[in-house]
Amino acid sequence: MPSLRLLGFLVVASSLLAPVPAATAAEGPVVPALERAASPLRTAEPGGDVGDLRPVGRAVGDAVVVGMGEATHGSHEFLAVKERVFRYLVERRGFRTFALETAWSTGVRLDEYVVHGKGDPERIMREDFQYTYALNATAENLRLVEWMREYNRRHPRDPVRFMGDDWGYTGPELYDRVTAYVGRVRPDLVARIETLYRGLRPAVPSGEYQKSYLTRPLSERQEMASRTGRALELLESLEPRGEAGRREYAEVLRHATVIDQTATGYGFDFADPQQVAEAMRRRDEVMADNIVWWREHTGHRILLAGHNNHIGYVPEDPRKLPRTQGAFLRDRLGSGYVGVALTFGQGSFKATDPEETHMLTHTVGPPRTDSNEHTLDQVRYGRYVMDLRTAPGAARRWLAAARPTRSVGTSYPEERNWFDIALGRCFDVLIHQDRVRAVDLLS
Repeated sequence: MPSLRLLGFLVVASSLLAPVPAATAAEGPVVPALERAASPLRTAEPGGDVGDLRPVGRAVGDAVVVGMGEATHGSHEFLAVKERVFRYLVERRGFRTFALETAWSTGVRLDEYVVHGKGDPERIMREDFQYTYALNATAENLRLVEWMREYNRRHPRDPVRFMGDDWGYTGPELYDRVTAYVGRVRPDLVARIETLYRGLRPAVPSGEYQKSYLTRPLSERQEMASRTGRALELLESLEPRGEAGRREYAEVLRHATVIDQTATGYGFDFADPQQVAEAMRRRDEVMADNIVWWREHTGHRILLAGHNNHIGYVPEDPRKLPRTQGAFLRDRLGSGYVGVALTFGQGSFKATDPEETHMLTHTVGPPRTDSNEHTLDQVRYGRYVMDLRTAPGAARRWLAAARPTRSVGTSYPEERNWFDIALGRCFDVLIHQDRVRAVDLLS
């Protein structure tokens, strides 16, 4: 399950839901209908002619947030096509932020590089993309960040931005920014803030910090969450002055909010399956809230990159993740949010072994014959985009039925890697590729 693995929670889940019976619609009349709805994509790689991306632009329409998913975290083509689409949306549709399913504090560090050229992005990725976020440390993501920096060199008055929407790790930068701000505007409160944040500011590498946090007793983790909540209340009581002051205050307040999100998220009892489900639901709600805050704070149109199970509207397994980020974003933004699934037929991906001890390259063959991917592979294009909302009737009926659909998280294999998903109910747009290869991890 991607969301559980992404948080590194080693829990024993309760019994899984019984699989929904696979739909049995005949492929014969469906494939031609799918082909009428499909538009071929020239390549997954960024650069060159972008005329084939016009159907993507039409599907995006006036949306202010476009979520692009992935069936695995560790396949090159998923990351490449996201960068290609992002470049197109920046240059042709006015998008200005790339949001990644990663820690907010890492986003702050990478944004400093993208906008101001501060820091070394490869070093930032090596330092922050550990354990929970290890599959983000890729040459593909580094290339994207470097392109964003180069774009900003050419457009300094209208820069693109980078953000992380997650809270699985909060680096020392946020604690330092909050404390420094309080020191400037209310120095008498610095000692109080430092006391409330005692023992929370990371002093060890990111991966070690994440692992050690969960070894703390539940009562200690909950006490830490209580302190970050009181620190947030203290920040909320301050009164900024002037427009510049209000903007800086809003950013600092968000940093304090994310610090509290992290402590509260780790404050659940992960030995209790019901608490696990609530923690997962809250995680997706918080990620959605961070995206909406960024949208309101910057006014930017955003491409959000995450796993299919977060981007879509219906969770793979509601007993583990009751409600998705995509569903929360649709609640908040209405038609201003568009969810795009990325699926594949066969190929390779990076993921750890089930014990999360080694990062491996895994290869899978053609999809099972009762799956969505088996039929999608019958479409004559090797790579294509399809607006599921405007597909012909026969295709829409096929898309409305739940079938096994492949999903791989940060480890493989898991108890289940096929989930019954109705693509047309879960997503607005689909990009399917018949073959993928593994990402290039930073060595």
